[in-house]
Amino acid sequence: MFIIKIVAAIIGLSIFGPFGAVLGWFAGSLVSNLITDGPRALLPGGRQEIRQERQAVFLKTLFLLMGRLAKADSQVSQSEINHVEQFMVQMGMTAEHRKEAVGHFQEGVKSEFHMDNTLSHFLDVCGRSLQMKHLLLVYMAGVALADGEMHSAEKELLGRVASRLGYSEQAFNQLMAMIQGQNRFAGGAGYQRQQGAGPQGATHSLEDAYQALGVSASDSVKDIKRAYRKLISQYHPDKLIGQGVPEDMIQKATERSKEIHAAYDMIEKHRKG
Repeated sequence: MFIIKIVAAIIGLSIFGPFGAVLGWFAGSLVSNLITDGPRALLPGGRQEIRQERQAVFLKTLFLLMGRLAKADSQVSQSEINHVEQFMVQMGMTAEHRKEAVGHFQEGVKSEFHMDNTLSHFLDVCGRSLQMKHLLLVYMAGVALADGEMHSAEKELLGRVASRLGYSEQAFNQLMAMIQGQNRFAGGAGYQRQQGAGPQGATHSLEDAYQALGVSASDSVKDIKRAYRKLISQYHPDKLIGQGVPEDMIQKATERSKEIHAAYDMIEKHRKG
């Protein structure tokens, strides 16, 4: 929505001068808020209430669906449980919040849990936020890949969720490929190796770096840079907080942005030769 503010500021500048640019920027901000959060955002304290509601719904939806996804291949593996527990630790959740999250996860595991109502509620509250829909799929994919591979039942369930969130089949497959590329890159040559963590990433190839950005070696420098900037923008902390992503989750988003930056840095260095 940043482009709306820029355009409004330029129009204001051309008509009324510098003061008009300020007015245009303010008007653009109002329009952006209306598009992103709806009319309720214009009420006193409205945006804060919306963020708090989104945070609660996002967390509940995420752990319910994590539980459903872990049971997708008929059994909940220890690696999946460990991944969810580690996820909560990395978020720095309080004991109370962790108890709630575990409760949601266990509810999602139950055979009588159906995700349709959960997704409908999520879309009602968070559906205007592209970042929240994106992160929901990213964090769910982390559970699916916790045991080192994504089973067909898990991918099928993720695809159903993605479809409800408005993703085309092509966009979903591209996102899954990027997530897998980012995970492999982070586990090998990526950010840790560039920081001197050790030689274990030596077996990693450039292919994972390209896949982490959702591009190929045949793409132009301009296209790769555009893809990189788009991904980095999706994980910008201020943007995520503004959209309603729980602050506890910002650190994980920041870590993923580091992986993306490291992948781009590797590609850039390789192309400069």
